[in-house]
Parts: sequence; structure tokens; C-alpha cells
Amino acid sequence: MKISWTLWWVVNIFWLIVFALGTAFVWLREVDATGAIQTPEIKLLSFVVLLLTFTFPILFQGIWLIINLVVSKR
Repeated sequence: MKISWTLWWVVNIFWLIVFALGTAFVWLREVDATGAIQTPEIKLLSFVVLLLTFTFPILFQGIWLIINLVVSKR
């Protein structure tokens, strides 16, 4: 069971780093790949899209957490 908790933390740290890098990329760029200037509104919309993208890993990690908690009580 210890391996499962350790792996859960490692995966959480990985997703946190990927999310932080993605957020920094969205907020710090001045123009996107098409050459469009990034206004604060467009940056916010891009951040919302990034948040929606990360809902799947968040749900997966939440389910994994519940499984770890149930198995640890046994």
C-alpha cells in the first residue's frame, strides 16, 4: 500500500508542475502561435481552457485518493 501512496504523490506533483508551467506559459506570452496579440481577456479564456483540460487528471487523482483511503483502512 505504501507504493500506491508514494506513486499517488509523485503523480500529483507531476500534474502540479505541468499545470504551473502551462499557466505560466499562458500568462507570460505576448502573442500566440498565429501572431495574435494576447489581451487579458484572451489570456483568461486560455486559462479557463487549461483548467477544463485538467479536470480529467483531477477526477482521476480524486478517485485514486478514495481508493487509497479505503484500502488503507483495511
